[in-house]
Order: sequence, then C-alpha cells, then structure tokens
Amino acid sequence: MREVTQPAMHSVLFDSPGPKMRRTIGFVNLVGGILILAALAFAINQLRLAGQLDAWMWRVVIQRDSWVYYLLPGLLRTIEAAVVSIIGAVIFGLIFGVGRLSQSFVVRAVAGAVVEFFRAVPVLLMMIFLWSFLPVLYKSLGLVRPPDPSFIAVVVALILYNGAVCADLVRTGVTNLPSGQAEAAAAIGLRPHQALSSVLVPQALLSMLPALIAQLVVALKDSALGQIIAYSELLRQAVLLGTPMQTLQTLAVAAAIFIGINYGLGKAGERLARRMRSRTSRLDEEAIDELPINVPAIVAQDIVEPVDQDGYTRVGWRDDQWPGWRGEHR
Repeated sequence: MREVTQPAMHSVLFDSPGPKMRRTIGFVNLVGGILILAALAFAINQLRLAGQLDAWMWRVVIQRDSWVYYLLPGLLRTIEAAVVSIIGAVIFGLIFGVGRLSQSFVVRAVAGAVVEFFRAVPVLLMMIFLWSFLPVLYKSLGLVRPPDPSFIAVVVALILYNGAVCADLVRTGVTNLPSGQAEAAAAIGLRPHQALSSVLVPQALLSMLPALIAQLVVALKDSALGQIIAYSELLRQAVLLGTPMQTLQTLAVAAAIFIGINYGLGKAGERLARRMRSRTSRLDEEAIDELPINVPAIVAQDIVEPVDQDGYTRVGWRDDQWPGWRGEHR
C-alpha cells in the first residue's frame, strides 16, 4: 500500500509556477484588485453625485405593481422563450448532428451546410429578418388571429443558432467516444445507423448534458435581444418601467435577475457533470474530477480505487500497465 497523489490537470498542461512566479502573480492580482475597487468606487461616487442612488429613485423597483405588471411578466416571457428554444434546439441538433455523421455524402454535406450557415449568421439579424417577414407570411396565408411575430421570431432564431451549436456537440460527442464502442456494435451485427442511434448517440448525449445546460444559459441571455423587435421579455419590461427617469434602477434589477438565474444554471451544470462522473461508483472526489465525463463507472472503478481513511489506495493497475512507474515514483 502506498500513498498516491492524483496529478492535477493543470500540471499536465504547463509547469507549476515557482516561488518567484507565485509572488509575481500574487502582486499582479493585488494591483488588479485595487484598480478594480478604485474604478467601482469612482463609478459609485459619480452615481451618488448625479442623484441616482437617492432612496426615492429606487422606489419603483420595490413597488408591488412594478413586479406584477412589468418585471414578473417579462421574466416569465424570457423563461418561456428560453425553454421552447432549448427544446427545439436539442431536436434540431440531434437531427443535423446525426446527419453530419451519416454514411451518405449528400446527407453529410447538406447537414454540414445548414449547421455552418446558422452558426455564422448573427442571432439578432435572424430575429429582425423573421420579424419583418412573418407579417407578410401571415397576410398571404389569410390568418385571422396570427401568432405573435415577435415571439415566433425570437424562438425560431434561437432554435436555429443554438440548434447548430447542439449539432456540433452531438457530432463531437460521438467522435470523441472510444473507437471500441463502434467496433463492439459492429461485432454484434448492428449496422452503422443502428450503432449510431442505439449505442453512440445515447452515450454522446450523456457527455453533452452539461454543455446543453451551458447552452441554455446562452439561449436565456440571447432572448434579451428580443427587445429590439418589441418582444416583451425582461429587459424590455425593465426599460419600459424605468422610462424616462429611473432606467438605471430597473436595469440593475433586471441584471441581478439574469445573473441569479444564469449562476444557478451554471451551478446546476457543474453538479450534473459531477454526478455523471461518479454515477454508480464510489471514487475519490479528487480522482473523479480528473476522469472524462463519459468514462463508464466500471472502467472508472478499475482506474481509481476508493481511498481509505489513512489516504492510501491500491495502485496495482498502474504497476501492471506502466512498469517504469514502479522505479520512478516509489
């Protein structure tokens, strides 16, 4: 039994800084922190001199009517657009992500062209185009009660952009799987499309779930672009509430709401990634962080053994696979 220290991931990428470099980094961080605090103090003082911090200026953001008729409806519409967009983006991403992995050259070319096109076009440009085009389409179809063009434009634009990103996530997740997965599927008689749908894509989806959470944050933030085309989301409602004298206060509250939601989603993504790494296994917490997210629990258990109370673990697997390690690290 020997004590084993798991190597940190950053030590693989670059050498750890020495004492002199650590002092330099600490000094630079200290100076940077002082400059940031000084800039914040200057900004707050300027706001105070302009009267923006007076108590009466902030009454609008604590009144009940402001939340009932402006902020909460705007927040609900923001969440509505984000949820619909991310569901549509996942479906779009699965279809075109699998298309980019097809055996057919034509399917791969078409899926690749669609994905690259919608990744390249700015989201705001798509929103404005759709918002301008939809009324003409409604009129030509003779719709009596057409859907809100602002909502449709925001959702479709977010689906197309985020769906293109999700398609790349699917393709990358599948190509990053160990080659043995596809070989095992072929060995039991599965055809390429069957192996893709039954073996490879489900594993890729597991590995891309944290990235999908991060993309949900992007969709939530990008929904704020809808205020340009009169979509009544949180940012637009905050601007309307604060016009003309108290816009700073209402925008500050809207920013705090966005930060809180996005921070919560980011933490949820981190927790999900951690649970996926440690699913069905009891591994050392530090060792779990070093494993790829799509490593199965059984394989992970063979790589890292649970650490006992004294901090020791069994590392016979390492001695067996890398005999040179025995003499170098003992």
